[in-house]
Amino acid sequence: MFRIRAVTRAVRGFYTSTAQLHDSAIVGLYADGQLLLPLSTPEAGKETLNSLVKAAGAKGIAGESRVLYGNFGLGSDIQKVAVVGLGKQGTSAAAKDRVRMAVATGVKALKAQEAKDIGIAGMGHNVAAAEGASLGLYNFNFFKSGKKGPSSGSNNVKISTLEDRSTQSPDEIQSFEHGLIQAKAQNLARILMETPANLMTPTLFVEYARREIEGLGLDRSRLSVTIREKEWAEEMEMGAFLSVAKGSDEPLKFLQIEYHGGKADARPLALVGKGVTFDSGGVSIKPSAGMALMKGDMGGAATVVGAMYGIAALGLPINVVAGIPLCENMPSGRANKPGDVVKSMSGKTIEIDNTDAEGRLILADALTYVSKTYKPHTLIDLATLTGAMDIALGGAYAGVFSTSNSLWSELEQAGEEAHEAFWRMPLHSVYLPQITSNTVADLINTGGRSAGSCTAAVFLREFVHGIERDDGFAKAEGEPSTEVGKVLDLEDSKEGEQKQALKPGSVRYAHIDIAGVMDTNSNSGYYAKGMTGRPARALIELAKKLSSK
Repeated sequence: MFRIRAVTRAVRGFYTSTAQLHDSAIVGLYADGQLLLPLSTPEAGKETLNSLVKAAGAKGIAGESRVLYGNFGLGSDIQKVAVVGLGKQGTSAAAKDRVRMAVATGVKALKAQEAKDIGIAGMGHNVAAAEGASLGLYNFNFFKSGKKGPSSGSNNVKISTLEDRSTQSPDEIQSFEHGLIQAKAQNLARILMETPANLMTPTLFVEYARREIEGLGLDRSRLSVTIREKEWAEEMEMGAFLSVAKGSDEPLKFLQIEYHGGKADARPLALVGKGVTFDSGGVSIKPSAGMALMKGDMGGAATVVGAMYGIAALGLPINVVAGIPLCENMPSGRANKPGDVVKSMSGKTIEIDNTDAEGRLILADALTYVSKTYKPHTLIDLATLTGAMDIALGGAYAGVFSTSNSLWSELEQAGEEAHEAFWRMPLHSVYLPQITSNTVADLINTGGRSAGSCTAAVFLREFVHGIERDDGFAKAEGEPSTEVGKVLDLEDSKEGEQKQALKPGSVRYAHIDIAGVMDTNSNSGYYAKGMTGRPARALIELAKKLSSK
């Protein structure tokens, strides 16, 4: 528990300087030679710095960085200045990401020279600059000997705008603070994913998440965290979820987070995250090589927690709910066996062909529960679901399978803004026979090697209530009939609420497979080798777009 608290302090360890006593600074340089300095910089300082920039051979190319020494009139204690290349000027998402990458490169360079308080000159994109600084400072070293959290690590570096707050507009101040919040959300997801599985069990995960979410200090009527136990899952008849969890000695948890920032009667955005805190594969055990990475198989859960943290911290005017099933997938005498049949909360039966396809089992019950209980206008699940997605898209894109063209468009824009790219994949009934043609149960949990990510997505779709089958696609001829899209019965409403039916097409659904973007080997810019926390910031951007409508 001591170490978990140390990591908790790490999330809160990215902080800003309030005294404005910077010991170093970051300034941007465009490819056209324009150096971005505060208006208060004296002419002599500008001339000296420009001369040194030219002498150092800096061209303003994106990714370029030079550390120059001197005061230059930027602040009484500043003796080191990182000049970072921004490439071409612009307002596009790509230009913003160049700022994000440049500032991250700058803070890394200054941190290496023991900077403790870094001031960042205005570069026209304060959100991106703040994100780059905070993401660039991230370093997961809390379990190495001699490290006791941020006080002895690299995360005790202070960051703030170089300009005095009195000279900045309220929008400039707020945008920088918002960037810090969004980066903190991703860093929270990174830490949850990177923490070893013995220190991030389902129980420890929910305790950690509750501490961070409730630490925002919002009234429970606006932000609440509820932790469900095995007995609750049994009452809900979540047979698919329970079947996976029974193989481990670690008890399952179901985490619910509710944020009420919009109108009381407004339907929410719903997020569901796969929370397998360690995936051995179960009886269908994985190869030992690379199995340690399966501590990150709760990446969907981690990014949902990070996104909920950011949405609540920003105070967005939108209602959002999160449902997160958490368990381990382990082999034991109690574990699922290939050929077993389980009954899901929806009533559909599932034959377990491969126990290593467990994520879709726990998500099936979570999707049914969230879609029937909260009746969201938009439901998105996130999961490190299939190795096939990594083969198809690698680490560049997360794959999106959606029933809605409008939701796909909004996700694409959000991903572009956050530079957490999405690529649309087919969610189509043509793949349904691969998971419905067996003779033992209604569905089978794998559809074979062919189109593995697509069959997994269409499997999940079978458990979402209130969606249309193929928004934007032609139906497959003679496709099997299922319960998907049926009008919810009156008794499906939450107790005490006005009972109402949920018509087909009233819920927009997307499944995001993040298996390929789970981790990275890159250390450049704001990337850090290890778990990525993607796409936490893109989810926040989506919530922004939805809340503005």
